[in-house]
Parts: sequence; C-alpha cells; structure tokens
Amino acid sequence: MRASQINGCAYCLDVHSKDARAIGETEQRLYGLDAWGESPFYSERERAALGLTDAVTRITEGHVPDAVFERARAHFNEQELTALVFTLTTINAWNRLAIAMRTEVGSYQPKARP
Repeated sequence: MRASQINGCAYCLDVHSKDARAIGETEQRLYGLDAWGESPFYSERERAALGLTDAVTRITEGHVPDAVFERARAHFNEQELTALVFTLTTINAWNRLAIAMRTEVGSYQPKARP
C-alpha cells in the first residue's frame, strides 16, 4: 500500500486496503500508513521495510540511501531482503500498469477466506 500511496495508484490502494482489512489489518494502521515515520503503530522491522519502500519507489530522487539499506539489512536476512526488494519493484510496476491502463477503481472485492 505504501508504494501505491506514493505512486497515486487508486486501483492498487483500493485492492490492497480491502485485502488488508479482510485478513484483519486495523483501520488505525491503514490510516496511519502515509505518516508511518511519525505513527507508533509499526514495529521496527515494519519501519525498516517502509523506509526501503519509500526509497525504492522514489529511486529517481537519489537512489536508496546507505542508511536506509543498512536499516533494512539489520531486520531482514539476505533471502528476505531480496524478496522484499523484488516485491517492491513488482508493485511499482503494477502501479504503473494500473495507472496507464486506467484500471477501474472500486469494484474489487476480496475473495472469501476459509
């Protein structure tokens, strides 16, 4: 959701907020996401991931700062860090596809979970 906020992808925000609620995410954490750095609702590991999300999503503003990468490295092993960066690049690509293709916003409904 954080990358989609930065990219202004309404479709992905709609989808991922609905999916997050469906698996039990709180409204408080969803609403506080845009101000994650000032919100007390996220763990240090989540903050490391969110910092990396911001840096990867805004890569044209000066690449991923060493401090941001080292913070993430302190909370994720090599395999997890690779998966996280791959996931971030993937959601950024999906954001661009959804925005460029003018994907309809609002009709998505999460699948029922057992």
